[in-house]
Parts: sequence; C-alpha cells; structure tokens
Amino acid sequence: MPRLKSLKSKPQQVSSTWNEAMNQFLSFKRAQGRSDRTIYDYDRHITAFFTAYPDAWSNQKLKPSLLAYLSRPVMPGTYNLRLVYLRHFFDWCIMEDFLQSNPTDGLTRRREEPRIVNIPIHILQGLLKQPDPQTYSGLRDHAVILLTLDTGIRPKECLSLLPADINLGAYEVYVRAVNAKTRISRTLPITQVTARAIRKVFNVRPEEWNGEVPIFCTWEAGCMKTETWSQRMNMYSKKIGFKVRPYDLRHSFALNFLRNGGNVFVLQKLMGHSTLDMTKRYLALTQEDIQKQHAKASPVNMLECGMSVRLGRVGGR
Repeated sequence: MPRLKSLKSKPQQVSSTWNEAMNQFLSFKRAQGRSDRTIYDYDRHITAFFTAYPDAWSNQKLKPSLLAYLSRPVMPGTYNLRLVYLRHFFDWCIMEDFLQSNPTDGLTRRREEPRIVNIPIHILQGLLKQPDPQTYSGLRDHAVILLTLDTGIRPKECLSLLPADINLGAYEVYVRAVNAKTRISRTLPITQVTARAIRKVFNVRPEEWNGEVPIFCTWEAGCMKTETWSQRMNMYSKKIGFKVRPYDLRHSFALNFLRNGGNVFVLQKLMGHSTLDMTKRYLALTQEDIQKQHAKASPVNMLECGMSVRLGRVGGR
C-alpha cells in the first residue's frame, strides 16, 4: 500500500506589517481576558522594538535586530520586561505562522535585585498629615494612603473600587477579579481607622454620583488614573523631603505586616501574589532585620565583653 507523503506546512505571512500582526496579537490577549494594563504594556514594548528597528519584520533581520536591541545598556528589570513581552509576542507569531522560530530562544532573564522600599514610620506619619482634610481631594488622598498601608492593595486596584466593593460594617474591601492584576478576586480586612477615613469620603460624595463612580474618583466624578495618583504622591513627597511612590506604600504594608508577626501565607493572599516567590522577597528583608537585631542585642555580646575584660586583667599579671 503506497505511503502518503507528509505535508509540511509553510509559514504564511498573513500580515504585511508588524503593526497588523501586533493588533491581532493584542486582540488575542483581550480575548484571553488580560487586563488593560497588560495590553498597554504589550503594545508599548512591541512598538518600542519595531520603532527602533523598523526593518526587523522579516526572518532574516529579526534576530540580529532583537539581539542589538536587547544588548542596549539598561537595568536588569527593564531588560527582563522587554524579553518577556517580546517572547510572548513571537511565540504567538509562530503559532499563527507569521514566523518560523522565536528570536528570543536561548536568552534568559538577568538577575535583578528586588526594589522593595523600607519607609521609616515617622516618614509615613508625616505623609499622612499632608492631604488637606478641608477638601475632597485631601480626604480622598488621605483615605487612599491609609487603605494602601492597611491592606497592601495595588494602586490600580484601589482606584477601581466602587461603592459596592466596600463593606464598612464588616471592615472589608473587595477586590473584584476584573480589577485584580492576577484576575483572582480577594477580600481585604481593614482597620477602624481606615474605615473612618473611607466613610468621610462617602459622606462628601454628591447624591447624583451613582454606584458606577469609583470611590476614589476625581472631583469631577472621573476615574483617577494611576499616573495622576503618582503625581499627587510626588507632590506630598516634596513637602516631607522623602520620595514615596504609590507602590512604596504597598511595600511598607508587607514589611510591617511580617515584622509584627504576620504569617507569610496570609500575606501572599492579601497581596494577591500568584506564587509565594514574590512574598518571600519581603520575608528575606525581615529576616535581615532579625539578624541585625540579634547581632546587636544578643546576650553573648555582653558575655564576650566580660570575658575580654577578665582576659585583659589576666594578661596584665
């Protein structure tokens, strides 16, 4: 019986430009339920590469162009982001027969030190005094700072909260899956102090603002962007003479939660980390705190000091 000839599929360049391919890729990611922020980051990194190397959209020029792009002197974190986003795009291009191979094959992430900021307590106390409580913006900003320090909520998640997501009676904040970075919902407990600050924001909301207007919106009932929140934090930072970014408040929550005896697995749930790896970075820093305190306060230091004195006397005889 004659054997059938194997048919090898040849790559078909359906798209004439990288921009068309990218738009199809972004539509694919939207269909997968990726967040607007993730879609934005894909768009930004892919566009940046092909803007730098406009002739790279070919199997012959793609790899040399990519290697040149990734060889630029940047921080390890920036390099890793470029590598990951471009790798996902090129994997999809192979799946759709735009490319034959992935030019990122063989490239690995660079080792990077986690940027975790440890803010002194007196700085946080000074920061909380900066928003003007006589204005809506001041009440809002004060509540956002407290909520982040109380729960470790991400800035985007915080600014997306709706009135229905807050249960002041139960002291809980609900982060819906659609707003969570990992697309997994979670419930965050809050203290009475934070609940009071949020209630003040509720009390000054005009009646015409319906339930679709975010709690921490602009004074015009618009959605406050993370960039705007960063600018306001920068304004407060200048007043206290200490740079505090929105994400730094999240770091402060995690570090102080562990320092005060919080469980690392509970912290993982509260922070919304998909794995324990990121949470362990905070744990490592608190372990350093413990080692420093131990080195400073261990009774052995006193014993060694006493022994040195006695030995000195013996040597003098």
